Amino acid sequence: MKMWSGRFRQPLDPEFERWQRSFPFDQRLLQEEIAASRAHAKALLVAGVLSGDEYATMLRGLETLSLEGHNFLNDEEAEDVHHFVEKQLQRIIGETALKLHAGRSRNEQIATDLRLFVRASCDEITGLLLDLVTVMTSQAKLACMAAMPSYTHLQRAEPVLVAHWLLAYCEMFLRDADRLRDCRKRLNFCPLGSGAIAGATLALDRETVARELSFTAPTSNSMDATSDRDFAIEFAQVLSILAVHLSRWAEEFILFSTLEYGFVHLPESYSTGSSAMPQKQNPDSLELIRGKAGRVIGAAQQLVITLKGLPLAYNKDMQETQEPVFIGAENVRMMLRVATGFMREVKFDLDRMTQAATSGYMNAMAAATYLVGKGVPFRRAHEIIGKAVRLGMERGLELHEIALADLHSISEAFAEDFYANVTLEAVLDCHDVIGGTARAKVAQALAAMERRVKQLQESEAVDVHA
Repeated sequence: MKMWSGRFRQPLDPEFERWQRSFPFDQRLLQEEIAASRAHAKALLVAGVLSGDEYATMLRGLETLSLEGHNFLNDEEAEDVHHFVEKQLQRIIGETALKLHAGRSRNEQIATDLRLFVRASCDEITGLLLDLVTVMTSQAKLACMAAMPSYTHLQRAEPVLVAHWLLAYCEMFLRDADRLRDCRKRLNFCPLGSGAIAGATLALDRETVARELSFTAPTSNSMDATSDRDFAIEFAQVLSILAVHLSRWAEEFILFSTLEYGFVHLPESYSTGSSAMPQKQNPDSLELIRGKAGRVIGAAQQLVITLKGLPLAYNKDMQETQEPVFIGAENVRMMLRVATGFMREVKFDLDRMTQAATSGYMNAMAAATYLVGKGVPFRRAHEIIGKAVRLGMERGLELHEIALADLHSISEAFAEDFYANVTLEAVLDCHDVIGGTARAKVAQALAAMERRVKQLQESEAVDVHA
């Protein structure tokens, strides 16, 4: 029997009935629905709707369902996860189960279940992000003082430390973790007690219910509570930014693993081969991360489009807000796990990276800075070094290989100390500012990153068990 069928005389069209069911996908909210039902049962006990014995029976039934419910998920009659729990609870404890729905509506139930799911997903994905950053930081430490070219417009720009490059991605992922924690704070309010739209018809202690589920407080407005999906949009948008970061990271590793770059040796455990070309080792794990990013971004857009024209409060369209949340969370979790495993196994050709950092006139900006130190205005210094680069290109020489006499033909500001100022070490260390790639600054940044991750992990453990 449907939860709403009393007023109807005709059955649903079978095709429509199958089409409108959400149980095939919202069954993944089973544990959230059971947790919310426990809290509601306690509110019914306090309100006098359930006796002590009935409450104890209800809790035993919900616990049994929590342990065994996965065995019955092939239910073809359950309309949604709420209907499923009611049916199964009645099977386990009998008629007492029918008292559980007093004072509540499926509108508030799904709003609560989805918040619980997103909250748990925020915690899990934050933990996965911190795992990835930990592995990246370890790789950065192993790279020690090895250098590599950095790029703008995909053209060689300036040398940086390999550790500095990896820490750039760590910064991105820590911002993602901060956004997830922010999202968690805003969503952590409990809709239970909001009823279908106007509030519960029983005098339920909403604050006690909120505490039972570790929410900060009850929601403030019943109409907003049952129709709000801002938290889902925010969560999906955060995931889309995270997916973009993972995709950019994957793209660079794909490029750097090609023979043309040769900076990265792909781990075989995260690669595949070609059915036609025996020599191939393909970066399929990275390509899938790059490809799955589109699915995560698309899920975020679907949420916004679904909600953009809905009047208050609940509308059936909102059933369509569940799957994008599930899709985003599921894909990002797997992307992060694969990325972390890949980063743990990947090897770098540090010698080749360092060698590449010494060619292509990447010390040109440091050379211009040298002239500025000699009193040459920067715009003039830029022009002088540009002419020196042109001379080097014509003769097949790097800047540090051009004779001093030839440099003097361009400017008398050059002196013998010029060559010491354009070595790889000097070029790295001239960026001696907070956030720069100077060797001392990167060593400090590595230590700071380890401290930040540790603090976040400790904070995360407190939040999860609060």
